[in-house]
Parts: sequence; structure tokens; C-alpha cells
Amino acid sequence: MARPRIGFLGVGWIGRHRMAAMIATGAIEPAAIADPSAGMIAEAAALAPGATIVTSLDEMLALGLDGVVVASPSALHAEQSIRALAAGAAVFCQKPLGRSAAEARGVVDAARAADRLLAVDLSYRFTAGVGAIAPLVRSGALGRIYAIDLVFHNAYGPDKPWFYDRALSGGGCVMDLGVHLVDLALWTMGFPDTRGPVCASLSAGGAPLAGDAVEDHAIASFALADGPVVRLACSWRLHAGRDAEIAAAFYGTDGGAALRNVGGSFYDFTAERFSGTASETIATPPDDWGGRAAADWAVQLAAGARFDPAAERLVTVADMLDRIYAAGG
Repeated sequence: MARPRIGFLGVGWIGRHRMAAMIATGAIEPAAIADPSAGMIAEAAALAPGATIVTSLDEMLALGLDGVVVASPSALHAEQSIRALAAGAAVFCQKPLGRSAAEARGVVDAARAADRLLAVDLSYRFTAGVGAIAPLVRSGALGRIYAIDLVFHNAYGPDKPWFYDRALSGGGCVMDLGVHLVDLALWTMGFPDTRGPVCASLSAGGAPLAGDAVEDHAIASFALADGPVVRLACSWRLHAGRDAEIAAAFYGTDGGAALRNVGGSFYDFTAERFSGTASETIATPPDDWGGRAAADWAVQLAAGARFDPAAERLVTVADMLDRIYAAGG
């Protein structure tokens, strides 16, 4: 059986890393590469010397590919994904899938209509730590979960200008980092109902968000069905004393568990289980998790997977982001 032929639209650092992860599975054939940067093209071509270099999505789709990996600026994700799906290609997209729930809905509807596999690079689901925590939450081993605390502070912030243009990015740190936190909470809890009220405070440069600015600090809270309260904090360029602070903690009536980054790392995590004042380590680095979402999509595609109704959850996550922005004014 021939391997699926995949095109890579955008091969910056993340795009190349996901490309390498897919190639490493042996499940796909890297067939086409597109990027406005000649330097990025050269680095990607070294990973896939047989791939055709193209200058646009149209050229890529004309090759009759089985799948497309979208790693372009956020404003292009929904439109490019819909075009690829309409052409019969499965899609693996960088987050966010869309700048709004409406855009995400358009992509999911296109995937259903085309009966093509759709996934988004919500990669923190694939850390060993979350893999150890989720079964504890879902099995009831921690009792009834009543509080979830989520944090993602990036002391640097993005270095590309389009991140700070609301029309191109859809938002600031909530869209960039909060999407991972919201997804972690909802996915770990099995996507319970989220129709309760949302409270949020968004700011930029230490002042309330105003005009066309994008937020660089956000605090939000919302309740899930059956009572769990989710508290979320994320930021760019916070004086955190380290590169990053990342955590996801789940507290139940019979115990707790938390994922936390190690020493300010963006990549190294520990996971612990709590009982009163006692703790037990249940996952430690090293853990090469960054490309697992991409590899999983590649393997599924090679096995013949088509539209997965679980893609509807991508709209649920996007809707919660919309509600945080609406509540934050």
C-alpha cells in the first residue's frame, strides 16, 4: 500500500519539527514544501530531498496530495484548511484552527463534507505527564474533580509582527497559549458541558485591553458541568524569573494531580499525584512529546482514517476562547 503523499505549507521551526516527526514514523511520503523563506525551504528540503518545492497552496494541491500540513500564520489557517479539504486532502493544522469558533466550524464542516481526517497540533495532550494524569481524572481515582488551575506564562512573547495584529492573529496570549490550556482542561475532563458563565480580565502593557491591541496578560474562570471551576492565567513577557511557567493541576475530593514544567523549560515536565500533604511522581523527563500529535495524525492517515466526529471538539475549544474574549471586553 502506497504511503500518503503529504504537502507541508509553512516550514518554519515548528513546521519543520512536525515534518521531521511525521517522516520518522515511516508512514508518509513528504511530497511538497512551500514557504516564503528560501532559508526555511532549504532546511526543510534537507529533511525531504525528494519533495517538490512549490510557491503556493494551489500548486501544492495540483499535485493531488493525500494530506496537507498547515503551519502558516493564524489568519490563513481556516481558509487554507478548507481549500485543502475541498481538494480531497486530509489536514493537520497548527493551532489555532481558526481565529474564532465560526472559522473553526467552517473547517470542521468542510472536513465532514469531504470525509477527510482533520487534526490540530494540540500537542500538550501527548505529554507523558498528561498521559498519566488523564486516566486518574477520568477513572474517578481522584474523586469528584472540583477545581482545575491552568497556567502558561511565556517570558518572551512571539517574535513575529503578525502575532500583534488582531486581524491576523485573532488575539494575543489567550489565542496563542490559552488554547492549549482550555483544550487540556476540556480534553482531560472528557469535554463536559461548558455553557456556564465566563469571567475574564485581559490587559496589554499592564493596562486594560483597549482598541485594536492584543492582550499580553489574561485571567479567566469558567465552570464545567457538575461543578468543576477552571481558573486560567496566561501571558507574554511576564517578569516570571524564568523562560516559562506552565502548569495544569486537577484537584478532586480524593486527591489531586498536576503537570508542571521543570526549571522554566518549555519542553521538560514532571507530573505528580497528591494525597493530602503527600506527593508521588508519576512522570519525569526526558519525554520527546513535541511531535507526537503530528506523528499520530500521520499514522492514522496511513491506516486509512477519514473524518473523525471528535473534530467537533475543536469548535468547543474555539467557542470557549470566543467567550473569554467577550467576557474580557
